Amino acid sequence: MASLSRRKLLGGLGTGAGAIAAAGLAPIRFEAEAAPVPAKKRQWAMVIDMRRCDGCKECTVACQEAHHLPKSFEWIKVHKLQNRRGQEFFMPQPCMQCENPPCLRVCPVAATFRDAEGIVLVDQDRCIGCRMCMAACPYGARYFNDVEPPAFANPFGRPPTPQFPVPQQKGTVGKCMLCVHFTGEGKLPACVEACAMYALYIGDLVADVATNGKETVRLSKFLNDNDAFRYKEELNTGPHVYYIAGHGQDLGY
Repeated sequence: MASLSRRKLLGGLGTGAGAIAAAGLAPIRFEAEAAPVPAKKRQWAMVIDMRRCDGCKECTVACQEAHHLPKSFEWIKVHKLQNRRGQEFFMPQPCMQCENPPCLRVCPVAATFRDAEGIVLVDQDRCIGCRMCMAACPYGARYFNDVEPPAFANPFGRPPTPQFPVPQQKGTVGKCMLCVHFTGEGKLPACVEACAMYALYIGDLVADVATNGKETVRLSKFLNDNDAFRYKEELNTGPHVYYIAGHGQDLGY
């Protein structure tokens, strides 16, 4: 029952978000016949609170199961690191869903593209497997499908698409797509759903809201209050994944 309630939370995220963003999105009418200002689309983002991550890698396993990936493919990796004092911490790393993705610019057949909601996707029907995108990605977020994906009874009744790349196609490149096949239906991404520490949040930059399935926060305030940063931001890729390392803030436990 807890899992179901977590999945339902994202469905209400848009409704709450509309109330938060209403002032900024409301049309201004100077004449009776003036056309309304169209609402902005979502801009998906992720927040990873490293203070909470215990390195269990359940997010990695859940992603592999949701997308029927080989065990060697980790669309969300969990790195074990040390700070300057020798203290260990863990850093989950999915695709950064960059605003200025280097992988997109180098693709010779336009197989990589960024959709209207800020998600970088791969059209495996167009991909020729040249792996230029893998070389260009500064985050190592892409994998080459050099083997057939694990066999499974496909219950989905639909062929793979960029938004739902299951199963992966041999000879192409694949990566995290922030589970847009789930978020589009009001569900949490597999990694967020699986995190028992509630360290992962899915958010919408336009609506300024995020949830980890347990709590819903105003995204901008949450990032500012907790000194969030973006990995390799100096490369000007514009990552849509934010990290919280923490500087003594109360976790609320």
